[in-house]
Amino acid sequence: MSKFKMTKSERNWILYDVGNSAFTLLITTILPIYFNYLAKEGGLASEHYMAYWGYAASVTTLLVALLGPVVGTLADTKGFKKPIFTVSLAVGLFGCISLGFAKQWLIFLIIFIIAKVGYSSSLIFYDSMLADVTDEERMDQVSSQGYAWGYIGSCVPFVICLVVVLGADRFGISMETAMMISFGIVALWWLLMSVPLLKQYQQKYYIEKKEHVFRESFSRLGGTFKNIKKEKKAFLFLLAFFFYIDGVYTIIDMATAYGSALGLNSTGLLLALLVTQIVAFPFAILFGYLAQRIAADKLITICIGAYFLIAVYAMFMTTQIQFWILAVCVGMFQGGIQALSRSYFTKIIPANQSGEFFGFLDICGKGAAFMGTAVVSTVTLITGKENYGVGMLAILFLIGMILFRITVREVNKQK
Repeated sequence: MSKFKMTKSERNWILYDVGNSAFTLLITTILPIYFNYLAKEGGLASEHYMAYWGYAASVTTLLVALLGPVVGTLADTKGFKKPIFTVSLAVGLFGCISLGFAKQWLIFLIIFIIAKVGYSSSLIFYDSMLADVTDEERMDQVSSQGYAWGYIGSCVPFVICLVVVLGADRFGISMETAMMISFGIVALWWLLMSVPLLKQYQQKYYIEKKEHVFRESFSRLGGTFKNIKKEKKAFLFLLAFFFYIDGVYTIIDMATAYGSALGLNSTGLLLALLVTQIVAFPFAILFGYLAQRIAADKLITICIGAYFLIAVYAMFMTTQIQFWILAVCVGMFQGGIQALSRSYFTKIIPANQSGEFFGFLDICGKGAAFMGTAVVSTVTLITGKENYGVGMLAILFLIGMILFRITVREVNKQK
């Protein structure tokens, strides 16, 4: 493999993935456990823990889905993307730090929603910056490097936080103090990794600023809805993405529940998820290099197929060692499918409308995550068997693969 030399712009863009991924890892691992602790301390019944946590996640999803295309369209205006990205980042950082000061479970949930909305919004603009920091030939590799270094980079603050939280008694501090330190560490890491991008980023593709910017943004958004046929390939991809990313996110979101059912304690679950991050690092880079030799659409198809087999495998999972095997397999393809999907989408959309289209992509991702967990939970509730719920994911991957191949045919037809 030839060594991939990154430009300064590409490197600074990748560093933001290293920064925000620390927050991602925190909210998918330690945060739910800490919320359960606060809820228990506040006298909330144990059967209500996950219900309220689920409501908070749903509210966040809805807010970002509503805001995404609107602010994304606004950010496509000349000189607007960087300021809006900065505001989103500031909201996320403020929320992250504030979580450490929340001692009551309801206040904690409200702050969590604010932090997650800021974080999720920043990703819409971050993803849409890909076209500005690199060229089409390098997009697959740059996108893959972003996910790869995000996975491994996030492990640095996470391990420090894990030591602080698990060793709270040994250090002579309370759980609340340990979590306050952890939130501070993550926020500082996130900020430091964001500074290079904030200092150097220049918006290359944009729509000229009009007299009434906000009115014009809504007008452009309405025009995009009306001209769906004109951007048929992008909307076919969005439909395919909705189904296959549904399965990917659901496996990530439900991993803790699967592990708990197999008897893994909190420490075991955290270590298994850490293994997923570590495995994802080299494989995300590998997929970036493979994209130089094999068409990205073929690699995405392979990743969807691999996830189909993972979902089938999960149906028959009964032991802890099988869960660890699952964690490794997920890590192998997680970075590839996310990175190549991002770069593939960037290539097929108008560069000067990237913020708007990534707003739509975010809706598909958030909507899929919401639908996927709901489908698995409902099927499990009706049948009484969690394995049947997992089996539904294989069907979603199959639908996603068929729709994606239709998208590829449409893209090739328009070349």
